[in-house]
Amino acid sequence: MFNPEGRITRRKYLVMFIIFYFINILCLLILWDSFQSQSWLVFYGSGVILIASISVLLIQAIKRLHDIGLDWKYALYLLIPPPINFIGFIWLAAKQGENSVNEYGPNPRKTDLI
Repeated sequence: MFNPEGRITRRKYLVMFIIFYFINILCLLILWDSFQSQSWLVFYGSGVILIASISVLLIQAIKRLHDIGLDWKYALYLLIPPPINFIGFIWLAAKQGENSVNEYGPNPRKTDLI
């Protein structure tokens, strides 16, 4: 999950996207609430979790870009604030990957369990 090498299927990407995007939204709500109540320990803790979940989302996006046949540098566009990054994440979930072996590895549909 933390290794950006290789490829990932649309289904696995979509599951990871839903889980970690929900965690991002939850962390942002907790950040706002803890900032209002000046609970700094909760504020910094949820900030760390937010950064970690954003990192996991970017790593999964890089794997999905590899499945499409694109380089990791296109994942930098996903750092643009919403709604642009949300559109990019949805595009990654909808775009079909290459059916054959590419420079990033074999087709994940033939090797994935999920």
